Amino acid sequence: MPKYIFITGGVVSALGKGIAAAAIGALLEAKGFKVTIQKLDPYINVDPGTLSPFEHGEVYVTDDGCETDLDLGHYERFTHLTTSHVNNYTSGKIYFNVISKERRGDYLGHTVQVIPHVTDEIKEAIKSAAGDNEYDIVIVEVGGTVGDIEGLPFLEGIRQLRYDVGRENVLYIHLTLVPYIKSAGELKTKPTQHSVNSLRAIGIQPDILLCRADRPIPYGLKKKIALHCNLDFDAVISAHDVETVYEVPLNFKNEGLDLLIEKKLSLPHRLEDLSAWEEVVNKIKNPKTEVNIAVVGKYVGLRDSYKSLNEALIHGGIANNSKVNILWVNSEDIEKDGAKIYLSDAHGILIPGGFGSRGIEGKIEAIRYARENKIPFFGICLGMQCAVIELSRNLTKLNAHSTEFDPDTEHPVIYLMERWFNPRTGRYEIRTIESQKGGTMRLGAYPCMLKEGTKAYEAYKTKEISERHRHRYEFNNKYIPILEEKGVVFSGTSPDGQLVEIVELKEHPWFLGCQFHPEFKSKPFKPHPLFREFIRASLKEKPSLFNF
Repeated sequence: MPKYIFITGGVVSALGKGIAAAAIGALLEAKGFKVTIQKLDPYINVDPGTLSPFEHGEVYVTDDGCETDLDLGHYERFTHLTTSHVNNYTSGKIYFNVISKERRGDYLGHTVQVIPHVTDEIKEAIKSAAGDNEYDIVIVEVGGTVGDIEGLPFLEGIRQLRYDVGRENVLYIHLTLVPYIKSAGELKTKPTQHSVNSLRAIGIQPDILLCRADRPIPYGLKKKIALHCNLDFDAVISAHDVETVYEVPLNFKNEGLDLLIEKKLSLPHRLEDLSAWEEVVNKIKNPKTEVNIAVVGKYVGLRDSYKSLNEALIHGGIANNSKVNILWVNSEDIEKDGAKIYLSDAHGILIPGGFGSRGIEGKIEAIRYARENKIPFFGICLGMQCAVIELSRNLTKLNAHSTEFDPDTEHPVIYLMERWFNPRTGRYEIRTIESQKGGTMRLGAYPCMLKEGTKAYEAYKTKEISERHRHRYEFNNKYIPILEEKGVVFSGTSPDGQLVEIVELKEHPWFLGCQFHPEFKSKPFKPHPLFREFIRASLKEKPSLFNF
């Protein structure tokens, strides 16, 4: 039977429960335990797929095609875990399952209630993450903050689970805030005391406290927190700010969190090897060079909208012993003022994915600027589609666009593909403009065949790859011949050749667009090949730029 670690949060949201869960997973993996991590989200949406990035940050996509919370990206980056649909449940998903069972008559006439029916569904969801007992430890992060009405069924579910599986198999960790009050010149513990009291009122006594602060928690304050929160002194852990998130596992190790978890869960004591983490942190803190990468998007006001992208660029820098300075550029500003004023300091230009027509012409102008000035360019998903539009307009002189933005365009180089083969299901997927929005895109991992002698092949060094997708619109193969005449290379396609996955430009130092999202598979120890090569190309071209 696996052991369960439940991580809750108090005082305010956005304290970093996802990073904490991922870092604990990394520590336990380093000891040789097999770990999985699950996120329980209290909101009523079935999944975050239809949420605006401004509402909930990026949508992370799993291999099996599920649209999930961005914290699953942290779980995969910090551990060897490959997440799936069982690693993220929302209240909407739980209630949907309960109502479906009620309609089928599964409850045999009983009145359906939060307790036991909803809480039982939650407990089954938690147990599903453990699989067939294939993991030693299941870490479960409960989203939201203690006291939120919508989160109460989840807290009741994890409270009950301790009695279902045995007290010795469950550990409660509470992440809370210890704010520094500048006018008083000290850290304050009262918010933490209130948060723990709220959790205890629900019936959960935390076993360990992770105290978030902008500085290390001193000895005396730890003693005070332990006394007022009914904890041993060593169960109060300082989760203070660090220079990089990849330093968090090392900080937790220094605080003795790994030994505390071993003790409280009666796990066998094992030594861990954190040398790989130390090397990553050293490369981030002590780079040999630096490079400026302009990210041109429309969600730049909220960095979490591009969380995996941001991390993948850092990973590309790690692979090249370089610091990556990200220049966030709003594509609507380029539409108003032109590209040069915002991109003149960039050594590389990246256009990320997105939806909707706002800012599209600014992205296309940024790509033209990168192409004409020989600045390394990387387009992802919508970024690739915009690149195809730019190349079609300016190299082949077509009045081109995507039917997503102009349904009546004369040359629909990007269009809504209504039928394609899904290798995971073994059947053809059918989509139309009238299809419902939730979960109807081309989602998850699809195979891609690479053409030898191309930038893509040089990066991957293999003929077949698998990458994750999240989009509705595809390249229109009708325009392959005319673009090839102008030096466009279609270097990656689906095995049947029907879906264009990667486009490149011959007469350019590094110009590549991909239909998939490579950022979802990048890790600090294993930077994604395309990000590694994009940063390398940007560094290589850096000395020759800005002479025009």
